[in-house]
Amino acid sequence: MDKAILITYDKEDTINEARGLCEAAGYEVVHIIQENYLQKPKYGISGGVLEKLQEIADKIRPDVIVFDEILKPSQNYNLATELQREVLDREGLILEIFESRASSAESKLQVKLAQLRYEMVRAKEKVRLANMGEQPGFMGIGKFEVDVYYNDIKHRMQTVKKKLQKAGKQRELHRQGRKRMGFTTISLAGYTSAGKTTLFNKTTGETRTQSKELFTTLSTTTRRIIINQEPALIADTVGFISKLPAYMIDAFKSTLEELTYSNIIILVIDISDSQLELKKKFASCMRTLDELGVKKEKIIFALNKSDLIKKEQINYKKELLNLIENEKVVLVSSKTGENIKELKELIQNIIINQNPHKYKKNEGEGVAKTFGN
Repeated sequence: MDKAILITYDKEDTINEARGLCEAAGYEVVHIIQENYLQKPKYGISGGVLEKLQEIADKIRPDVIVFDEILKPSQNYNLATELQREVLDREGLILEIFESRASSAESKLQVKLAQLRYEMVRAKEKVRLANMGEQPGFMGIGKFEVDVYYNDIKHRMQTVKKKLQKAGKQRELHRQGRKRMGFTTISLAGYTSAGKTTLFNKTTGETRTQSKELFTTLSTTTRRIIINQEPALIADTVGFISKLPAYMIDAFKSTLEELTYSNIIILVIDISDSQLELKKKFASCMRTLDELGVKKEKIIFALNKSDLIKKEQINYKKELLNLIENEKVVLVSSKTGENIKELKELIQNIIINQNPHKYKKNEGEGVAKTFGN
């Protein structure tokens, strides 16, 4: 495993997430520099911190310096020039994880589009810096003329977009087919590593890969289930993360747009998180769902990993998220199976309420047969 020095903010939850991102990208964090401010104009950090970083880097000899913030190309260039080492900012790190996790043809295209957009916003500045000659081949662009380099990225983006549009049309046909057949659709959403895939496996009997690592799931997986003797579909989707740029969300739009067409969204929340992490992740999830146009009345809040928290803390944390009086909140453990039955009952009741003409409340096969097991 390659070694990394991590530069991040002096907050426990931020450090934990940044370390998790490094590990998910295949880097072992051998030293952490914690700062209150990472947006200084020239290097992102002050000259004094840079000197300290140089000394540590010379001793440790890391493979990469990970900067847990979005760097301008000039800042990245300045740091790389001073340190004579690869510098990876937060966006670049997430893109590396995406690239290693992408397995389906569509998710690979989505990652490629995100990478090209990342390149495009930096293209002109990169070429200017490379042509200064101080670091030939900086970021791997060689001596391209700016218009050639820029147009090459544009052309490749257009090609990828066309392929994604084709995949999107295919997805739309599937959606229309499901609608014609009267399928109810349920989607799992949530912050990365909140336990969506474990919950998906628990409710469907699947054995999808589940991991504590970030971004285990990059493509949507859908399975057929039975509710009140009627077929329904449940889908596992890509996890959210804070400070994810709009262009990355846009690149995964064809995957994430499934959420806007779903009848029910199960927002999986790791209730065992610290107060700081909990609030930050919850706000990030709600913001992303809002940006995607998901209606709040469709959301069920599954407070997961309840086996890791004391009961007296639960109400306090629910209050923290303004969920204390919300009727669509279920405390679950996707690991132990706690309250999965209650979650299924809630889903069933919502579907019945959404389709009063289709279901009679007194009928049904009971919760034991709702999800097939």
